Amino acid sequence: MFSVYILYSELHNKHYTGFTSDLEQRLNSHNEFGKDWTSRYRPWKLIYKKEFENKNLAMVYEKWLKTGAGRDFIKTLPH
Repeated sequence: MFSVYILYSELHNKHYTGFTSDLEQRLNSHNEFGKDWTSRYRPWKLIYKKEFENKNLAMVYEKWLKTGAGRDFIKTLPH
C-alpha cells in the first residue's frame, strides 16, 4: 500500500506533498532534526492522505497535486 500525503507547517505556513509506503515512519522523519528541506519547517502535521495499492498510481496522483489544479485543491483542505 502506498500513501500520498500532504503535510502542513502552521508555524511557517508551508505545505509539503509526498508519497511513501510507510506513512508513520515518513512523518516522523520529516519532524526530526536533519539537513533536508522539511526539517527547516518543523513541526509538520498530516492534513490529508490518500492510499493506493499501486505505486505508479500514487506517483501520478502526487504529481497532479503539484500542478496548479492540485495546489488549488490543497488550498481547500482544512488546516
